[in-house]
Amino acid sequence: MLDTFSRAVVSADASTSPIGGTQIADLKNFIAEGNKRLDAVNAVASNASCCVSDAIAGMICENTGLIQAGGNCYPNRRMAACLRDGEIILRYVSYALLAGDASVLDDRCLNGLKETYSALGVPATSTARAVQIMKAVCVAHITNTNTPEMGGSRYKKNETTQGDCSALAAECAGYFDRVISALS
Repeated sequence: MLDTFSRAVVSADASTSPIGGTQIADLKNFIAEGNKRLDAVNAVASNASCCVSDAIAGMICENTGLIQAGGNCYPNRRMAACLRDGEIILRYVSYALLAGDASVLDDRCLNGLKETYSALGVPATSTARAVQIMKAVCVAHITNTNTPEMGGSRYKKNETTQGDCSALAAECAGYFDRVISALS
C-alpha cells in the first residue's frame, strides 16, 4: 500500500529526480487537510454498521426476491455473508481514504472480486446497488449533510472539522465507483 508520501518518493525515484516543486506543494496540502481527512475517515468508520445495514436493506427493498426462498440473501447465513462483505468493502474504502491512495483497495479487496462473486452466483447488479447506497450514505456523513429527518432514531451528528469537505467526499465517492466498476 502506498500512502501519499510513499507515492511521491516512488514517483520521484522513477524519474530519477528529487522531490520538489508541485510534489512538495501537494504534500503540504495533504498535511494541512489532515484533520479533515481524519474526520472523514472517522465519519465513515463510526457509522459503518449503519451504512452497511442501510445499504443492504435498501438493496432488498428494491429487490424483495433476494430474501425469498432461493434468493441470494436467503437463508440467514447468506444474509450474514452479504452484511460481512459490505463491511469488508467499506473498511477497505476507509483505508484508501485514510491513505489517500486506492492501492490497498485494489490489491486486497477488488483483485478477483468479480470472479469470486460470479463463481458463488452473487448477482453483480444487486451488489453494485448496495455499494451505490453505501456511497451515498458515506458522502452524506463526510459532508455533514445527514439530517435527523433522514436518519430518524438512528441519526448521529458527527463532530467534524469545519470547512469544505467536497474534495474528500469526491475522493471517497471515487473509491466506491472503483468497487462498482470492479463488479461490472
